[in-house]
Amino acid sequence: MRADENLEYHLARLLILLHHFGKPKSKGLDGLTKLAKLDFLLRYPSFTDHLLSSRGASWPLGCEPNADELNAVESRMIRYKYGPWDHRYFSLLGRLVGYELAETVNGKGRISIRLTEKGDALATQLAATSDWRITYERSEMLRRNFNLSGNKLKQMIYESLPDAVDRPHWEAI
Repeated sequence: MRADENLEYHLARLLILLHHFGKPKSKGLDGLTKLAKLDFLLRYPSFTDHLLSSRGASWPLGCEPNADELNAVESRMIRYKYGPWDHRYFSLLGRLVGYELAETVNGKGRISIRLTEKGDALATQLAATSDWRITYERSEMLRRNFNLSGNKLKQMIYESLPDAVDRPHWEAI
């Protein structure tokens, strides 16, 4: 990971996402594919907006993206193999484990990750701040609408968002 990237931002976002999908003492969030696809939906609201509409769902009141957010830099991405920034997941998850904020558990043939009590408490503290409240609410919306296996999420994204996936790896979308 380059030193100029905002490490704390990515770690905080993953903590909040895991708060909804990998609570302490749970089976955890099962697999890197599911994490990457959920994080994709969290980070790129223009794509999420399309998927919500196709499922007959909508954004919860107060956390729908505005026009500026739909066109912001965070809404642009590079096509990677697993997600918008797959090469960084290992480093970020390793940091969460190293800081004792998350732990790995054996999943269904894959590694699952879940928060520790310390990580869950930090995610709850972050969610109480104005900077992270919408991320928290959107993560909850993802749990309600997209709590599927990594493979099912991948299939849904590939079928519903061909502009995002029908490109060579490393190409800008």
